[in-house]
Amino acid sequence: MITTANIKNGVNVDQLVETIGAVQENPELAKFEFRSKNNWIEGGHCVSSIKSFYGVGAEDTSRQEIFTMECDHPNVLLGKDQAATPPEVVLHALGSCLTGAMVYHAAANGIEIEGAESSLKGGVDLHGFLGLDAEVRKGFDGIKVRIKVKSDASVEQLENLAKFSPVFDMITNPTPVSIEIVK
Repeated sequence: MITTANIKNGVNVDQLVETIGAVQENPELAKFEFRSKNNWIEGGHCVSSIKSFYGVGAEDTSRQEIFTMECDHPNVLLGKDQAATPPEVVLHALGSCLTGAMVYHAAANGIEIEGAESSLKGGVDLHGFLGLDAEVRKGFDGIKVRIKVKSDASVEQLENLAKFSPVFDMITNPTPVSIEIVK
Protein backbone atom coordinates (compact mmCIF):
# COMPACT_ATOMS: atom_id res chain seq x y z
CA MET A 1 0.00 0.00 0.00
CA ILE A 2 1.39 3.37 -1.03
CA THR A 3 0.64 6.29 1.24
CA THR A 4 0.91 9.87 0.14
CA ALA A 5 1.89 12.67 2.43
CA ASN A 6 -0.74 15.21 3.41
CA ILE A 7 0.85 18.33 1.91
CA LYS A 8 -0.80 21.73 2.22
CA ASN A 9 0.95 24.98 1.25
CA GLY A 10 4.16 22.99 0.74
CA VAL A 11 4.02 21.81 4.37
CA ASN A 12 3.81 18.14 5.37
CA VAL A 13 0.81 18.47 7.68
CA ASP A 14 1.20 14.95 9.10
CA GLN A 15 4.76 15.76 10.22
CA LEU A 16 3.61 19.12 11.56
CA VAL A 17 0.86 17.50 13.65
CA GLU A 18 3.37 14.87 14.85
CA THR A 19 5.81 17.63 15.85
CA ILE A 20 3.11 19.53 17.73
CA GLY A 21 2.18 16.32 19.58
CA ALA A 22 5.81 15.61 20.47
CA VAL A 23 6.24 19.13 21.88
CA GLN A 24 3.02 18.79 23.89
CA GLU A 25 4.35 15.55 25.40
CA ASN A 26 7.87 16.90 26.00
CA PRO A 27 7.97 20.72 26.24
CA GLU A 28 11.80 20.72 26.33
CA LEU A 29 11.78 19.79 22.62
CA ALA A 30 10.47 23.29 21.85
CA LYS A 31 13.60 25.05 23.12
CA PHE A 32 15.95 26.18 20.36
CA GLU A 33 19.11 28.28 20.27
CA PHE A 34 20.07 29.82 16.94
CA ARG A 35 23.57 31.23 16.40
CA SER A 36 25.44 33.50 14.08
CA LYS A 37 29.12 34.44 13.93
CA ASN A 38 29.80 37.88 12.47
CA ASN A 39 33.13 39.09 11.08
CA TRP A 40 33.87 42.71 10.28
CA ILE A 41 35.55 43.25 6.90
CA GLU A 42 35.86 47.05 6.66
CA GLY A 43 33.68 50.12 7.05
CA GLY A 44 30.12 48.86 7.41
CA HIS A 45 30.83 45.60 5.56
CA CYS A 46 30.35 42.48 7.69
CA VAL A 47 29.84 38.78 6.92
CA SER A 48 27.85 36.44 9.15
CA SER A 49 28.24 32.66 9.14
CA ILE A 50 25.49 30.32 10.29
CA LYS A 51 25.73 26.55 10.60
CA SER A 52 24.78 24.64 13.75
CA PHE A 53 21.96 25.22 16.20
CA TYR A 54 20.44 23.59 19.25
CA GLY A 55 16.91 22.20 18.95
CA VAL A 56 14.62 19.29 19.80
CA GLY A 57 16.81 18.41 22.76
CA ALA A 58 20.15 18.14 20.98
CA GLU A 59 22.90 19.96 19.15
CA ASP A 60 22.11 19.89 15.42
CA THR A 61 25.09 19.76 13.08
CA SER A 62 23.25 18.25 10.10
CA ARG A 63 23.78 21.23 7.82
CA GLN A 64 26.40 20.36 5.23
CA GLU A 65 27.09 23.96 4.26
CA ILE A 66 27.71 27.16 6.15
CA PHE A 67 25.15 29.82 5.27
CA THR A 68 26.64 33.28 4.87
CA MET A 69 25.00 36.67 4.77
CA GLU A 70 26.64 39.99 4.14
CA CYS A 71 25.70 43.50 5.15
CA ASP A 72 27.08 46.81 3.95
CA HIS A 73 25.81 50.32 3.39
CA PRO A 74 25.17 52.29 0.21
CA ASN A 75 27.70 54.88 -0.92
CA VAL A 76 25.60 57.72 0.46
CA LEU A 77 26.03 56.14 3.93
CA LEU A 78 29.80 55.76 3.39
CA GLY A 79 29.65 52.09 2.44
CA LYS A 80 30.62 50.34 -0.76
CA ASP A 81 27.09 49.05 -1.50
CA GLN A 82 28.25 45.42 -1.56
CA ALA A 83 25.19 44.03 0.23
CA ALA A 84 21.90 44.96 1.86
CA THR A 85 22.02 47.17 4.94
CA PRO A 86 21.36 45.61 8.36
CA PRO A 87 17.91 47.28 8.53
CA GLU A 88 17.06 45.81 5.11
CA VAL A 89 18.07 42.37 6.38
CA VAL A 90 15.72 42.88 9.33
CA LEU A 91 12.91 43.66 6.86
CA HIS A 92 13.79 40.49 4.93
CA ALA A 93 13.72 38.41 8.13
CA LEU A 94 10.39 39.92 9.18
CA GLY A 95 8.74 39.39 5.79
CA SER A 96 10.03 35.83 5.54
CA CYS A 97 8.98 34.94 9.07
CA LEU A 98 5.50 36.52 8.82
CA THR A 99 4.89 34.61 5.60
CA GLY A 100 6.30 31.36 6.97
CA ALA A 101 4.23 31.59 10.15
CA MET A 102 1.08 32.33 8.16
CA VAL A 103 1.70 29.42 5.76
CA TYR A 104 2.53 26.84 8.46
CA HIS A 105 -0.37 27.83 10.71
CA ALA A 106 -2.72 27.92 7.73
CA ALA A 107 -1.63 24.38 6.80
CA ALA A 108 -2.20 23.19 10.37
CA ASN A 109 -5.71 24.68 10.24
CA GLY A 110 -6.61 23.28 6.81
CA ILE A 111 -6.41 26.67 5.09
CA GLU A 112 -4.98 26.71 1.59
CA ILE A 113 -2.74 29.54 0.45
CA GLU A 114 -2.14 29.72 -3.29
CA GLY A 115 0.30 32.61 -3.22
CA ALA A 116 1.79 35.26 -0.97
CA GLU A 117 3.95 38.29 -1.62
CA SER A 118 4.95 40.90 0.91
CA SER A 119 6.42 44.37 0.74
CA LEU A 120 7.92 46.03 3.78
CA LYS A 121 9.26 49.47 4.55
CA GLY A 122 10.68 51.11 7.61
CA GLY A 123 11.86 54.64 8.25
CA VAL A 124 15.10 55.54 10.01
CA ASP A 125 16.13 59.04 11.11
CA LEU A 126 19.94 59.26 11.20
CA HIS A 127 19.81 61.86 13.98
CA GLY A 128 19.59 58.94 16.42
CA PHE A 129 22.41 56.84 14.93
CA LEU A 130 24.70 59.86 14.56
CA GLY A 131 24.13 60.86 18.18
CA LEU A 132 22.72 64.25 17.19
CA ASP A 133 19.42 63.91 19.04
CA ALA A 134 18.96 61.65 22.07
CA GLU A 135 15.17 61.79 21.58
CA VAL A 136 15.34 60.12 18.15
CA ARG A 137 15.43 56.31 17.92
CA LYS A 138 18.52 54.78 16.38
CA GLY A 139 16.44 52.14 14.61
CA PHE A 140 13.19 52.02 12.72
CA ASP A 141 10.57 54.57 13.76
CA GLY A 142 7.97 52.14 12.42
CA ILE A 143 7.59 49.31 9.94
CA LYS A 144 4.76 48.88 7.44
CA VAL A 145 4.08 45.41 6.07
CA ARG A 146 1.72 44.65 3.20
CA ILE A 147 1.11 40.98 2.46
CA LYS A 148 -0.83 40.14 -0.68
CA VAL A 149 -2.32 36.67 -0.20
CA LYS A 150 -4.30 34.46 -2.56
CA SER A 151 -6.51 32.39 -0.26
CA ASP A 152 -10.15 31.81 0.63
CA ALA A 153 -9.36 32.63 4.27
CA SER A 154 -10.44 35.99 5.67
CA VAL A 155 -8.00 38.86 6.05
CA GLU A 156 -8.45 38.65 9.83
CA GLN A 157 -7.63 34.91 9.87
CA LEU A 158 -4.49 35.41 7.78
CA GLU A 159 -3.31 38.36 9.87
CA ASN A 160 -3.76 36.36 13.08
CA LEU A 161 -1.81 33.43 11.60
CA ALA A 162 1.03 35.71 10.45
CA LYS A 163 1.35 37.14 13.96
CA PHE A 164 2.65 33.76 15.20
CA SER A 165 5.96 34.87 13.64
CA PRO A 166 8.88 34.78 16.10
CA VAL A 167 10.55 37.70 14.30
CA PHE A 168 7.32 39.74 14.53
CA ASP A 169 7.36 39.02 18.27
CA MET A 170 11.04 40.04 18.58
CA ILE A 171 10.39 43.35 16.85
CA THR A 172 7.09 44.24 18.53
CA ASN A 173 8.14 43.23 22.05
CA PRO A 174 11.39 44.17 23.77
CA THR A 175 13.94 41.34 23.60
CA PRO A 176 16.71 41.42 26.21
CA VAL A 177 20.09 41.77 24.49
CA SER A 178 23.36 41.61 26.41
CA ILE A 179 26.59 42.83 24.84
CA GLU A 180 29.96 41.60 26.09
CA ILE A 181 33.07 43.26 24.66
CA VAL A 182 36.16 41.03 24.88
CA LYS A 183 39.70 42.28 24.22
